[in-house]
Amino acid sequence: MARTIHEFRSPRRFVAGTVGQPGDRTFFLQVSQDSRLMSVELEKQQVLILADRLGYLLDEVRRRFGTNIPPEPTAVDDLSPLESPIDVEFRVGSMGLGWDADAAAVVVELLAATEQPLDESVILDDTEEGPDTVRVFLNAEEAREFSARTMRVVAAGRPLCPLCSQPLDPSGHICARSNGYKRDAEFSRSVEFVDPEVLASLSRLVPGFDASFMVDDDDLEDGMLDDEVPDDESDDPNDQDR
Repeated sequence: MARTIHEFRSPRRFVAGTVGQPGDRTFFLQVSQDSRLMSVELEKQQVLILADRLGYLLDEVRRRFGTNIPPEPTAVDDLSPLESPIDVEFRVGSMGLGWDADAAAVVVELLAATEQPLDESVILDDTEEGPDTVRVFLNAEEAREFSARTMRVVAAGRPLCPLCSQPLDPSGHICARSNGYKRDAEFSRSVEFVDPEVLASLSRLVPGFDASFMVDDDDLEDGMLDDEVPDDESDDPNDQDR
């Protein structure tokens, strides 16, 4: 199918955000440039993986190429909500990450979900056939800022039970690891709360997720470092921590 590639080379803003209350949140990525504003919908696990892989990508670029990469920020400057209107362009099925050495920029690619299996060759490519795509270019500082904000957005939902890793409600929950005993819970809704289980839960949330971020040396010879981010594969009805 013919595709449309929406490209943002100098975005004014690229952020993750949510609509709804903890436990029933819908996740979006939103990008704006000049008069354009575009939003795509995706799963929490996809948002989490994108933020995590961005950090790995930047660390690899610094290690392999000697590029000057800023450290992870200790604070997030942009904590504003998503801009309105939130008109969803499409639901994300696959994502890709790349490093454009000439532009010294991270390339984030968001591809629309399709009923047919995805031909992976279309990721980070300008082929005329394939799913519609949003392609965003970020400098290293913008990429760090995106990851830092995203981790806070994800962690601002319901925290996980330290025993069974299921979401906690304010009144507690029935914990399978404590023989059905209802454990009380007190937690903060602060955007600064960071769940210490976020990264450790990646492989558990998304089957097949490789947290090691392996890179082939052959991919580095031409100055391009690509990493396909896995599709959202979690259909576990018990995963309700949104």
